[in-house]
Amino acid sequence: MKEKGYAELDSLLKELERLSPKADFPYVEQLDLHGIRAARPSGPRKMKVTLSDDELHDRIYGAWLGRCAGCLLGKPVEGWRREKIEEYLRLAGAYPLKNYFPVIIPVPEGYPPNLAQNRCMLGNIEHMVRDDDTDYTILNLHVLEAHGPNFTTKDVGEEWLTRLPYKLVYTAERVAYRNLINGISPPASATYRNPYREWIGAQIRADVWGYVTPGMPEFGAELAYRDAVLSHVKNGVYGEMFVSAMLSATFATSDIEEIISIGLSEIPGRSRLAEVVKDVVAWSKKFADWRDAWNKTMEKYGHYHPVHTINNAAMVLLGLLYGEKDYEKSITISVMGGLDTDCNGATTGSIVGALLGAKALPRKWIRPLNNRIESYVVGFNDCRISDLSQRTFDLMKKI
Repeated sequence: MKEKGYAELDSLLKELERLSPKADFPYVEQLDLHGIRAARPSGPRKMKVTLSDDELHDRIYGAWLGRCAGCLLGKPVEGWRREKIEEYLRLAGAYPLKNYFPVIIPVPEGYPPNLAQNRCMLGNIEHMVRDDDTDYTILNLHVLEAHGPNFTTKDVGEEWLTRLPYKLVYTAERVAYRNLINGISPPASATYRNPYREWIGAQIRADVWGYVTPGMPEFGAELAYRDAVLSHVKNGVYGEMFVSAMLSATFATSDIEEIISIGLSEIPGRSRLAEVVKDVVAWSKKFADWRDAWNKTMEKYGHYHPVHTINNAAMVLLGLLYGEKDYEKSITISVMGGLDTDCNGATTGSIVGALLGAKALPRKWIRPLNNRIESYVVGFNDCRISDLSQRTFDLMKKI
């Protein structure tokens, strides 16, 4: 009976794989880089960068620090809804959020009982603790050091198998990892029985590609594409390309809306991700309070899984647009929006950190990191954040 059940399930999965979008599906979402580029809007594929080497170094260091602090902020409440986050902060007398999450003793009923001991809570932080959001930033730095900017998707897959523990990769990445182990090479590694292939996993891997391509959003998006197609398709891929292009643009312009527009210019104009970006930008002009724009976002996009690319990209955009280049406002808004909070805090913090530079970041957010990051990437267990940023700067100079 068990074998019959497996056979029926296998048959059902094969039937699902053969399905195509409905004839009235209003979006055009290409899979290959040539098709993506043909469907994107016009944009500056290369921009003039006038920063000195010292300024570039400071911006890259700011991006690393900003990413770590934003990730750390969102980590204790990962997966919480906005309402639950607000309730906790009000109980702590800390709403709206202006620092890392405070400890309430005793922990209120309905919240994780070990929350007070969480290493990411205010007063408990000693360094950037291990997180997949920063593991991939570190791993992709290694990919560039080992293979150069002409790395292939296959190179990325080999580094995953060599340097990432299987049980510490999740959703789309875990399925792709399993597929690689079973001899399924990219791009099939992204699609074979992978129900998570448009979730946020690729978007969190974007950052290093943007750091090493200042003023080159097209090239940054291309590097992101080569990485993303190992595990994702369509909007999962576009999310990584969008974030990488935005990061590339931060070194050439300080205008948030222009940065978002440049990110948008590297993904298909009729994709679902492009639609949510345009919507959130429009709502930010209509509503003075980010929570009103959040309500509109969830009204239209709340049906997506809490770890999907679409709705989480919206949380990043709310932080960027309503944060107005203020680091604290930006990361706290992105995190207070809920969903995949550590991912969204990390991406928002990375972009604003790259805009402001390390010297301009508020000390209360950066000091607790103690310039130290923990990672489960083999060979990078305990690193200085400043060393990683120096290595990134060195790569950027070569590229």
